[in-house]
Amino acid sequence: MPLFWRIFLLNAVVLITATALLLGPVTVSTPVLLTEAAVLTVGLAAMLVANALLLRVGLAPLQRLTRAMNTTDLLRPGQRPAVTGRGEVAELISTYNTMLDRLEDERATSSARALSAQEAERRRIAQELHDEVGQSLTAVLLQLKRVADHAPPELREELSPAQEITRSSLDEVRRIARRLRPGVLDELGLIPALKALATEFGGPGLTVQHRFGPDLPDLGPEAELVIYRVAQEGLTNTARHAGARRAGIALRRVPTGVELRVHDDGRGLGDVAEGAGIRGMRERALLVGADLTVGPADGGGTEVRLAVPVPVRGPAPVRVPALALAVPDRKH
Repeated sequence: MPLFWRIFLLNAVVLITATALLLGPVTVSTPVLLTEAAVLTVGLAAMLVANALLLRVGLAPLQRLTRAMNTTDLLRPGQRPAVTGRGEVAELISTYNTMLDRLEDERATSSARALSAQEAERRRIAQELHDEVGQSLTAVLLQLKRVADHAPPELREELSPAQEITRSSLDEVRRIARRLRPGVLDELGLIPALKALATEFGGPGLTVQHRFGPDLPDLGPEAELVIYRVAQEGLTNTARHAGARRAGIALRRVPTGVELRVHDDGRGLGDVAEGAGIRGMRERALLVGADLTVGPADGGGTEVRLAVPVPVRGPAPVRVPALALAVPDRKH
């Protein structure tokens, strides 16, 4: 039954009941007596309460749908309001759930394309920094050394700061190139890349420890890149905003796949809203169907957990070697 007719019939039942009472035991005289006015007031209040309760019951699924619409976040997929009610209300909730499925699929596809283009651009910029700017600074550094070797002592002292600035600039360019596209991830794999990341962020003010499980499964290049980027962003937030003295990276195997854990002993998140860095981590997690949680760590600080599922692969097919059959020559 359509929603209009359900509400109409509910109100009609209340009005018919009130009319039947007026035609039956309840009467009104002229002028209205005090007792009759009290009875009418109580009856009107009862009608209003009954009408409000009936409307509340009939419109409750729509209110739940409104709350779901206000709290839905496409970066946290899978949240769906339960299909309750009947007729048009149930159809509306089902249509909304179907729309969420389509929006999540479209967002995942567009995010994958955008992040793929971003990684390609990072790779190009890192390559240009390494090949063009890095080689130019290396040539300048060698030229300064050659000039300093043949210069008088007083001029050699003036060239020394220029050499140090050039050497520091070369190290900074190389560091930026490594952060844009870590070559160790492509060449050596995920674990050496995470160890290099911990060494890069570690220093006098921040100690970064790492712990990796011995039986990690094969994740594939996309999942490894997502894990590396999430760890990189987590340590970047720790170094910039947490004010922490200790941080850690842990990667271990779980029944559903692998779990990355980045934690620190800093000041924590507090009431600060999620920024672009955390939302970027959530978008990357969606690319591989991972679940990302960011919250307080045990004992204070912040903890980032990334649960990456590993698809179950069936046994490899048994390959039967081909047999070379010797065919005897036939003499005609």
